[in-house]
Amino acid sequence: MSQTENERTCLGTDAYGGVDGDEYAPYVGHQQAIPEFTIRAILTGVLVGIVFGAANAYIGLKVGMTVSASIPAAVVAIAFARMRRASVLENNMVQTVGSAGESLAAGVIFTIPALIVLGFIPELSKIFVLSVIGGLLGVLFMIPLRRHLIVREHGRLPYPEGTACAEVLVAGDRGGTLVKRVMAGVGLGALYQFLMEGFGFWQDRPSWNVRGVPGAQIGGEITPALLGVGFVIGPRIAGLMLAGGAIAWLVIIPIIKMMGSGLAEPLYPATTLVSQMEPIDIWDNYIRYIGAGAVVFGGLVTLIKALPTMVRSFRMGVAGFGRGGDGTGRAKRTAHDLPVKYVVWGAVALGLLTWAVPQIPVNLVGAILIVVFSFFFVTVSSSIVGLIGSSSNPASGMTIATLLATSLIFLGFGWTGEAGIIGAISVGAVVCIAICIAGDTSQDLKTGFLVGATPRRQQMGEMIGVLTSALVIGWIVFFLHRVYGIGSDRLPAPQAVLMSMVVKGVLTLSLPWGLVFIGVFLAACIELLGVPSLPFAVGLYLPVRLSTPIMVGGLVRLVTERTGDTRLRHERRERGVLYASGLIAGGAIIGLFVAFLENALMQRDQLVAAGERVGAVTGGLARFFETIHLGDTWTGGLGGLVAFLIFAALTATLVVAVWRGSRAEQ
Repeated sequence: MSQTENERTCLGTDAYGGVDGDEYAPYVGHQQAIPEFTIRAILTGVLVGIVFGAANAYIGLKVGMTVSASIPAAVVAIAFARMRRASVLENNMVQTVGSAGESLAAGVIFTIPALIVLGFIPELSKIFVLSVIGGLLGVLFMIPLRRHLIVREHGRLPYPEGTACAEVLVAGDRGGTLVKRVMAGVGLGALYQFLMEGFGFWQDRPSWNVRGVPGAQIGGEITPALLGVGFVIGPRIAGLMLAGGAIAWLVIIPIIKMMGSGLAEPLYPATTLVSQMEPIDIWDNYIRYIGAGAVVFGGLVTLIKALPTMVRSFRMGVAGFGRGGDGTGRAKRTAHDLPVKYVVWGAVALGLLTWAVPQIPVNLVGAILIVVFSFFFVTVSSSIVGLIGSSSNPASGMTIATLLATSLIFLGFGWTGEAGIIGAISVGAVVCIAICIAGDTSQDLKTGFLVGATPRRQQMGEMIGVLTSALVIGWIVFFLHRVYGIGSDRLPAPQAVLMSMVVKGVLTLSLPWGLVFIGVFLAACIELLGVPSLPFAVGLYLPVRLSTPIMVGGLVRLVTERTGDTRLRHERRERGVLYASGLIAGGAIIGLFVAFLENALMQRDQLVAAGERVGAVTGGLARFFETIHLGDTWTGGLGGLVAFLIFAALTATLVVAVWRGSRAEQ
């Protein structure tokens, strides 16, 4: 491909497949030596990681979800690069180190607050030790997987956020129309998110109940980030996710609602009558367990499929990981990982440290469980984010599976008291942090693969991000607990509450195993049909409101790429990915900004009140007609319809961005 053609396509068409990963030519060739692992890049990344980690800790404890910081960190890196003329690989290092803080925060706030909910207040040193061990295990275990998941699976695992992040970095490095397309998406995505989430001009989660089918519900979390993710991952994976969500919300939940509404007593594990439950309550009490079982089965299948290549990778590492990279006996710079012996000895050392330090109250069995479960779910997490992105990574589902197995083993040994509960949650915390860090690391390594970074230096950058973020995350958790109260209405910590319920449920012999095995059997049936069960299982586990906007993005890509002209199809795809990357970045950045504003104002109502004054017409009409029925098929307010129409307008801008422009413009 000529330089002119490559400029037209930013990363180039090969970045999306069509070429073997070993033959892919990155943006910065392996022969080139430009600044990468520099002091200014590391320090900027550390600062970005701490800021994004603090914001995501608040978001996760508030709503139970976090926002991937890779793309926002890349945008911040580009902004700094304008002032200090940094190289594209330095900018990549900034986002590599910075995104580790967000991922570490996700793993911490999903699990460790469970101890607070149960009345066991952890020490700062305990949070630090759990964070460091889990984070380093996540980085280490991803190292031997890189060649299989990033290189061998190039074109099959899209790694949407990693690919989008690479597009942002390259567009920022080149400037011109490419960066303008990204920044257009950033600007519109940021404006949309701020008006919706900050000022509350329209609903962010409109939903409609299906008339005549009690419990059936459709809806969407209509954010720019999820729309962009859907375009990047494409219609097939998005469709499998939506299929899982549809089975849950249009089949299983209505069955539970219809069959359970006549019961005079609550249906375990819920404590409320089914007849009094909304669909989201049924999902929270029943579907989560079914989805967790499906994710465990899908993850096991993924691990089995990847096992041969993983074994070969370990053998290569033992024999001499760096030999023969370019056919001359020398490894390519872009293929140079940290030696596998570091993985082996590092895992052994961390396992022994887990057993030895008093901050983690587990014996040798617990330490072994931490290492084994971390290795298994790091593989699963790295594969999942390759399919659907880090923001939709069902880390809590895999953590639930870890807690189930750990609690069962502890139950078998008779460790059912306070020490058993604290030990099980400690195991789950380390594994959850490893899962989140591995998902982020794999996305970052995909970005590095596309732009031409040195894997070894990225892996070192991830470790630095883990260590520096671990120093502050405990302070952030205690600050939020002091201000809001973890587990309260103001900071409900839904994931941590669920973790505490799982551990207590197993150790007190009250867990709904039937629901878990239903999920296992569902995923097995999907696999028997010849369909990958993991994206289906993820859709089954997550609320359907996350799958629907992703599906919209996938449909836009399906429609806009329907052409027999291969070159035109590639150009449309790449224009769309650039704009979608901007939507993801803009939505995520404003999501974090609003979290800071909420924290500063102490409550979101002050932001919404300001929005009502500025946008009285839009917000007022939506609320006034909220109870008006929209025909005989659906129930719901005009507010939901207003939100849907505004999201449709946002989707239209994506369509225009894909179709607009000619080859001459590019």
